Amino acid sequence: MPNPTFKNKAFILLLLLVTVAFFWILLPFYGAIFWAVVLAVLFNPLQDRLIRRTGGRGNLSALLTLTICLLVAILPVIFITSAVVAEGSALYQRLESGELNIGEYVTRFVAMLPPSAQQQLENIGLHDLEGLQKKISSLAMTGSQLLATQVFAIGQGTFEFFVGFFVMLYLLFFLLRDGRPLIRSIRDTIPLEDSTKHRLQIKFTRVVRATVKGNLVVAVVQGALGGLIFWLLDIPSPLLWGVLMAFLSLLPAAGAGIVWAPVAAYLMLSGSLWQGLILTAFGVLVIGMVDNILRPILVGKDTRMPDYLILISTLGGLALLGLNGFVIGPLIAALFIACWNLLDPRPETRLPG
Repeated sequence: MPNPTFKNKAFILLLLLVTVAFFWILLPFYGAIFWAVVLAVLFNPLQDRLIRRTGGRGNLSALLTLTICLLVAILPVIFITSAVVAEGSALYQRLESGELNIGEYVTRFVAMLPPSAQQQLENIGLHDLEGLQKKISSLAMTGSQLLATQVFAIGQGTFEFFVGFFVMLYLLFFLLRDGRPLIRSIRDTIPLEDSTKHRLQIKFTRVVRATVKGNLVVAVVQGALGGLIFWLLDIPSPLLWGVLMAFLSLLPAAGAGIVWAPVAAYLMLSGSLWQGLILTAFGVLVIGMVDNILRPILVGKDTRMPDYLILISTLGGLALLGLNGFVIGPLIAALFIACWNLLDPRPETRLPG
């Protein structure tokens, strides 16, 4: 007869194998599952209010919450993504046909610089304008080919997208309806003290809400403002540049300025002085101030991370997980800090964040 120690070890090994196999099966839909969990956490307060309003009818309240989530958070993203794909495809056509020559714009911009700035470019080996134009044009064509490939991939992956979208909505409904019993069940199986599990649960919920709201809301607002000013100033492809500014705004320091600052400089040097000044003022005073005003309100002091940690975790998440990594990376970093800070509650020994 096997001894109890051997049985326990065999059971733990079986448990590990089954758990790994289970997550392996779910891996193709990790994005759908992740966003279902995030949306469930974000919209859970609304679900609680609707349950009270509907007299405790869980199915009805979950369906209403899911409908509101679709109208507020999901459908706008789908419509904007479709518009960006169309605008990106049009940009690719202009690049491929030669109607839009980025290399020529860059060389024209360099030629407008004062002699001292041109001397600095010459010192670092960028004085050959013809060679620079060829390099920029080559990079632009490479980028346009990559853009076309991504557009083609989106079209080819339509079926996979709809399957993942259905999985997310289906899972989100049940997470909204049965979220609290599921959380209690998971919490009861974790081999930790009740006080520690309770603190981890609260911290996880706060970090998810603060990180997603703090990152995504600020990104959406900055991207929308950037696209709006580009549209008002009649700059081509404002929606595409607005979405690009939204993504770049997730990076601290420069953020959306990586897009609007060179455009403003080009406008001023090319003779459109007032347009360049308006874009510069709007970028600094409006787009730049959004992060300083909104992020502390949405994130708060307890869950705010240092800029360097946001940058590293965002880039790392992007490299490993694609677009989902823009959210998953900072979220994992915030949870990492939260978990380690639970080990030692003394403020003077806590990690920043």
